Amino acid sequence: MDYEQFVKTVGQRIGQGAESAGRAVEATLQTLSERLSTEQSHDLMGEVPPEMMRLLYSESSPEPFDADEFLHRVAEREGVDLETADRHARAVFWALGQTVSPDEIAYLAADLPHDFAPLLEEARRRHIEIVPAGRFLDAVAGRAALDRAGAHRATEAVLETLAERITPGEVEDLISRLPVQLHAPLKRGVTVKATRMPVEEFIRRIAEREHVPPGTAREHALAVFTTLRESIPHEEFLDVTDHLPSDYAPLLPAS
Repeated sequence: MDYEQFVKTVGQRIGQGAESAGRAVEATLQTLSERLSTEQSHDLMGEVPPEMMRLLYSESSPEPFDADEFLHRVAEREGVDLETADRHARAVFWALGQTVSPDEIAYLAADLPHDFAPLLEEARRRHIEIVPAGRFLDAVAGRAALDRAGAHRATEAVLETLAERITPGEVEDLISRLPVQLHAPLKRGVTVKATRMPVEEFIRRIAEREHVPPGTAREHALAVFTTLRESIPHEEFLDVTDHLPSDYAPLLPAS
């Protein structure tokens, strides 16, 4: 498709006119140019309209930032919040998948880290549904009788401790299924390998991080795990929880 059609496609995906869609395209592709290798950038430029080539061109060495930093840069360039930047970047990748060859998308995927998977799946026209952060936190708040700020503290404490307990690969998979606003605690908690701990230690760490009694931390853990089960595919939830010992059962929602 030509550039005008590309922008129109993005605009249809985000429900905005050409001006807003154009800003989303520029912010996303300029940021992508900072992340790609020179070779990959040049290959991609060979399959896009001329107006997009200037956005992808870069003489600098690639910067090895992750998907979270990618979205932060898009948000800053576009002057929008993170949730909007995520939605806009997904629309741009969707349009990119309709513009370049499947082989080029495969090369692009090989050049980017695992946590770019939700964006790359858009380019493959396979949408990954990510629950909005606000909806996740509101669900935790309702289950634990907390306000939004309290739900955010509880969620961060549980996710950071969970990241310590599971493998780095499982943390990466979880990051790819949750909104960017919930990635930070998972990244803080990730270790070289899973840290074995009994459930009492798991609860103690949550309580310490959240500054609440252990009994309250236990209730909050159940609220977060229940919301997590609703927010990610069933097989992903099983991957995260199946390796937890039997003494964690009271923290997990009934199947």
